Amino acid sequence: MGRSGDVRYTAYYEDARGHRRSAGTFTSLRAANKAWQQAEAKVAEGRGGQSHRGRLSFKRYVEDVWFPNHVIELTTRQNYTYSLNRHIMPTFAEFRMVDVLPSDVREWVAKLQVNEVNPPTIRYAMTVLSAIFTTALNDQITFLHPCMGVKTPTVATKRRRIITPDQFGALYDAIPTKELQLLVETDVETGLRWGELIELRKRDVDLDIGVITVSRVAGELAAKFNPAGQRFFVKQYPKDTEWRAVTLSEHMFGQLREYARGMEPDDLLFRAPDQSESRRRVRPESLPDPEKLGLTEPNEKGRQYRHGTTSAYGPGRCRCQHCKDACAAYRADRRAAGNDSPRQPRRLDTDGHIPRAWFRRMIWNPALQAAGITFQVRFHDLRHAHASWLLAGGADIQVVKERMGHSSITTTQKYLHTLPHADRAAVTALNTIRKRTPA
Repeated sequence: MGRSGDVRYTAYYEDARGHRRSAGTFTSLRAANKAWQQAEAKVAEGRGGQSHRGRLSFKRYVEDVWFPNHVIELTTRQNYTYSLNRHIMPTFAEFRMVDVLPSDVREWVAKLQVNEVNPPTIRYAMTVLSAIFTTALNDQITFLHPCMGVKTPTVATKRRRIITPDQFGALYDAIPTKELQLLVETDVETGLRWGELIELRKRDVDLDIGVITVSRVAGELAAKFNPAGQRFFVKQYPKDTEWRAVTLSEHMFGQLREYARGMEPDDLLFRAPDQSESRRRVRPESLPDPEKLGLTEPNEKGRQYRHGTTSAYGPGRCRCQHCKDACAAYRADRRAAGNDSPRQPRRLDTDGHIPRAWFRRMIWNPALQAAGITFQVRFHDLRHAHASWLLAGGADIQVVKERMGHSSITTTQKYLHTLPHADRAAVTALNTIRKRTPA
């Protein structure tokens, strides 16, 4: 019965799961019958979506429906979460799913550009947004994919610069310890990814024939994104989900065999350094006279300070040894006088795996500076160097593809002619022709 006492008819039907659903309430039996019949026909055709689900807000759909039921890698989940919270939710959180249109997405892309978000970041955010609406469309929560046909800013393909063997030699000499030198050389000789390298265990190296089996990869993420609550996790398959064997050179094989002597089969080949001792700087026994040390470089305000003083370390932002020692002495005196309550020294948050950020900050970047390498070189670029050196030396491209673990040979072909001298033959040919051309 309606509020005015008139008779009302509710049309019920069964959805694909056998649940009883309402197709609406009507004033006539005929209209109600027509409604439930049409709803059941849509179910039979596979189009029996529930319109009320499309009225969910974007934020609620992502957090309550999409994320909990979406099978993705842990690191991908972490990256998706950052992109959502930083770039997507501020615009779409309160939108109803059915209300998001291509015009809204285009406006969002334009807004990111105005805010000077980098084109690669915009493209990644669009990938996340598109994945959400692809699932919503497949689940019949929406009947329009608002990301289809929306363009993102062009991302320029940069020229890949490969470190040369001579540059690698200088970098290798600047690495501070023998163990870390071996880690770097193992990477450039095998082309392993960082996660594959730090997860290598003694049992993965066949010490009889000199072959490394790549079967696992270590990942690193914020503990809140790991169900186990730890920083590191291990996937029992590499990136391409297929095990691969990498043959070692005789030189590399001999080094690893000697290095692994006495290790247990499950021991990590390369471990993070021991953090049992305090990393706090020890107070120097004596300090030089600042009056004899000269002045620092001007800071952003154009001011200079005498080396060997706390002012040079603080406002002057000088990090020479004299200024570091002066700051260490000042802090040690305050602790001794009870004027400071220092926090505990930071320790590596690790289960034995080497943290990527620690290695980059403490080992890799200082070595690059000491080696005099002025262009940007990431640790991952050693993998690129491995492929480029092999191809430049005449290795078969199919063999290089298998060593690298590429799913397509097209990826391997990108490493052809990437060394600085690779284009020299073309320049030589051009010069030859020009010399033969009459003036």
